[in-house]
Amino acid sequence: MNREEFAASIDHTVLGPETTLDDVERVLDEAAEYGMNACIPPCYVEEANDYAPDVTVATVIGFPHGNNTPEVKRDEGVDAWDNGADELDVVINVGRLKSGNAGAVHDELEELVAAVPVPVKVIIETALLTADEKHAACKAAADADAEMVKTSTGFADGGAEVADVELMSEYLPVKASGGVGSWAEAKAMFDAGAVRIGASSGVAIVEDFEESE
Repeated sequence: MNREEFAASIDHTVLGPETTLDDVERVLDEAAEYGMNACIPPCYVEEANDYAPDVTVATVIGFPHGNNTPEVKRDEGVDAWDNGADELDVVINVGRLKSGNAGAVHDELEELVAAVPVPVKVIIETALLTADEKHAACKAAADADAEMVKTSTGFADGGAEVADVELMSEYLPVKASGGVGSWAEAKAMFDAGAVRIGASSGVAIVEDFEESE
């Protein structure tokens, strides 16, 4: 993987509750400069599309807890796409999954995927799940024709782990997100099967990669 390919595999992220438009524009500027994507809150997608039309913009749906109704998630996804989002990262309904209702998780994901013509990445929140639940979540995402599965929101205890990426990559390409802050940590995720990294420290990770060459 060369420098350009590596940078393009990073979703440079700002999603905190205090995120301002200035924060989003800074992330977009950095993404444009370094060749990364950006992952931002849905309320700023339209402005981001106007500000940095050449940057691939992902936004989040049902974030961070995932327990919105399926109709709300679908409508939120359609609204984000209408506003210019290139990719959607949606949080599963963890409570439904843990209740043994993987069918409900599949159905709401399938409804969202069918409603938008852009890639949908499914956040399964690995820190909250057992191994069996991780398998069930990934199968639901794959059966719903999602593009990727993603480890974490970054708002639960724990983040991306190599073992989880290995498990998840049996089903779909993986976005490793949560706690990845260096090239060495990113490389471990790629070696485990990840194809994308989500991180608030995207600039530091790319610069770390450049120094390693």
